[in-house]
Amino acid sequence: MRSRHALPALAAWLSTWLWVTAVAAESAKTGPYSRLEIFARALSHIENSYVGEVNDDALIEGAIRGMLKVLDPHSAYLNSEELRILDSDTQGQFGGVGIEVDVHDGWLTVLRAMPGGPAARAGVLPGDRLLTIDGFMARDLSIEDALSRMRGEPGTQVRVQLRRRGVEAAVDVTLTREIIRVQAVEGRLLSDRSVYLQLRMFQEDSVQQLRQVLDEAVERAAKGGGVTGLLLDLRDNPGGLLSAAVLVADEFLSDGVIVSTRGKSGKLLRENRAGASGTRPPWPMVVLVNGYSASASEIVAGALHDQHRAVLVGTRTFGKGSVQNIIDMPDGSALKLTTALYYTPNGTSIQARGIDPDVVIEQLDSNVLREARLGSGELSEATLTGHLAVPPTPAGVQPPGQPAAASSGAAQPRSVPRVPLKSERPRPPFESDYQAFMGHQVLKALIAQHAQAAAKTR
Repeated sequence: MRSRHALPALAAWLSTWLWVTAVAAESAKTGPYSRLEIFARALSHIENSYVGEVNDDALIEGAIRGMLKVLDPHSAYLNSEELRILDSDTQGQFGGVGIEVDVHDGWLTVLRAMPGGPAARAGVLPGDRLLTIDGFMARDLSIEDALSRMRGEPGTQVRVQLRRRGVEAAVDVTLTREIIRVQAVEGRLLSDRSVYLQLRMFQEDSVQQLRQVLDEAVERAAKGGGVTGLLLDLRDNPGGLLSAAVLVADEFLSDGVIVSTRGKSGKLLRENRAGASGTRPPWPMVVLVNGYSASASEIVAGALHDQHRAVLVGTRTFGKGSVQNIIDMPDGSALKLTTALYYTPNGTSIQARGIDPDVVIEQLDSNVLREARLGSGELSEATLTGHLAVPPTPAGVQPPGQPAAASSGAAQPRSVPRVPLKSERPRPPFESDYQAFMGHQVLKALIAQHAQAAAKTR
């Protein structure tokens, strides 16, 4: 059966076919338009011979989607609804399940489950591979299609089947959608006056949030002598806006290249450079990365590394070194098209390679850490299960580590209570996060070196 718009569509097709034929006739047989005649013929056969009803708009949209799909995993056609979803991502608020995905080894893979969101509460983990979304095979879906299926009205549900490393059976989770508000930056001042700053994604207001957190930390640390160093956590950060990445890197670099982008045939399209205005003090700096630090995260990590501004700690990054531009179409749709590769200041492309950290630290299971209490720095004989009890002290023998009893009338030593910083947490930092704990140890070493160098110049 033909659709009721078949005659107008056929007239439009005839016009298109005449144009295609004219262009093809003027082109060489091997020219870029020579096969458009095949496309026009295929469209004609579908219109005239397909057994079911034909939606002309859906055919054209499907052709465009297929054309972009054969390019790379990140190029895609976006209809108006998909474009709206993309815009909401960059603005940091949307209705969904709180999950970031990308393509890894051909699979849609979870990069991050947003803290406090439905996916995180259900136990979804970075590295989980999507098998099905509401019964649809996820391996056949584009990133945009997968996200659109997981987005929806708050209160509605979506069923997701996952493949998890080390787990034989597939993991089924049912997630209830809700409004997801992304807090891109979280930070705290540690007891040594170093700042731990976690950057979760690069959205429109990421650099403003980062500046607010740093300004507050600087104000608090001023009472104790000032900020001593910075631990920037880019783990599980899937990326986002290139412009936001450039601004974040510029916070810590006073000059030099941040990132360059090269397009077709390696042509230099743009080079972003740092400016001196607004640059933070040269605090010792460590950047935490892992296999789910992608795209914009890698731009920042690569810039700070190549400019010798920070030490990278963790594991190799994801390796997404391509740049996508949004090209608006007249009907409200858009093309998300890979138009360039980005390069670190040293001229290195990380596409499908990633960035190797200076100090490779694998993450350890949190249960092991809690048992060993590594995060508190208290791993000792006394922390071992089944350790021997302290033997009784013989009469007249002073126990080691205790002062002798003061004689009558002697001044007693005064105990000076330690006054913690206002923002210091009561429990030790990173007690269940080995990578962050070791990153903090590296930062402490850098702080000590910085202090020694400053003392020599005085």
